[in-house]
Amino acid sequence: MDDNEDMTGTARTEDRPGRALAGRIALVAGATRGAGRALAVELGRAGATVYVTGRTTRERVSEVGRASETIEETGELVTAAGGVGVAVPTDHLEEGQVRELFGRIEAEQGRLDILVNDLWGGERLTVESIFGKRSWETPLADGLRMLDLGVRSHVITAALGLPLLVRSDGPLLVEVTDGTAVTNRRYRENLFYDLAKNAPIRMAFGLGEELAGYGGAAVCVTPGFLRSEQMLAHFGVAEENWRDVIAVEPTFAVAESPQYLARGVAALAADPERAARWNRKSTSSAELARVYGVTDVDGSRPDAWAYFDAVAERGEAVSVEDYR
Repeated sequence: MDDNEDMTGTARTEDRPGRALAGRIALVAGATRGAGRALAVELGRAGATVYVTGRTTRERVSEVGRASETIEETGELVTAAGGVGVAVPTDHLEEGQVRELFGRIEAEQGRLDILVNDLWGGERLTVESIFGKRSWETPLADGLRMLDLGVRSHVITAALGLPLLVRSDGPLLVEVTDGTAVTNRRYRENLFYDLAKNAPIRMAFGLGEELAGYGGAAVCVTPGFLRSEQMLAHFGVAEENWRDVIAVEPTFAVAESPQYLARGVAALAADPERAARWNRKSTSSAELARVYGVTDVDGSRPDAWAYFDAVAERGEAVSVEDYR
């Protein structure tokens, strides 16, 4: 048996060369699909052991209604990328389940180094109940459900996970949302959605203050125009032919894959200066790409927020391709 193998003959993650996060323990809450899945896989590719949670399993489908992506599959993809993926089906609105999750991580690892809060699942509500409606026109149950999915789940997870996270020698909390503190100065079309997407920004701001005393950092990140599985299905295309959509929706030219944000976050997590550089801030996939030199899967660096700002806010006549 090689010195870099365990008793099963498998190379130990922490001994593999070029793994910036080797030996680190991460949790990606909300990793069934989209940005969450990509974040988990990229952290694993960098060498981390990644616990992944979600509500859709091979036996049960969540309210999102997509049986094609499961949390077990995400765990397998993390392992296939070179990390150690551990799938733990969890509803983060159920306090007991979240306590069990962190109890398991504590028992198996003794600490947590990286907590990624990517909980959401409200896409159906944004389409059916939110956009184009004033707050008093929005079904109250739908609006409150959106706050549960986008705010309450984040608060429960942070409150129960931080006691374990601060055992790390460099704790990192990553909140994931839609928009930054700058872009979200504009009203996000509906009160419930606006609250749901601004809360993680404020959580990173406040929790960064608390984590600073432990040498840690909290940062909020956002993708741009995300080419998620759900978005591709909406347009009836796959990742291989996503550019076909541009003929009917020109702005889709600035869309980005989930891996784009994930590569930037993995680089941030491996940055020894991350606390000084990012604590309490919000940032985007495009800014992370510029800072760390990463690209999307096609080698481009899309900046959807800058594009929409130029077009929607300043009314400029620009080419979408100039923002790739």
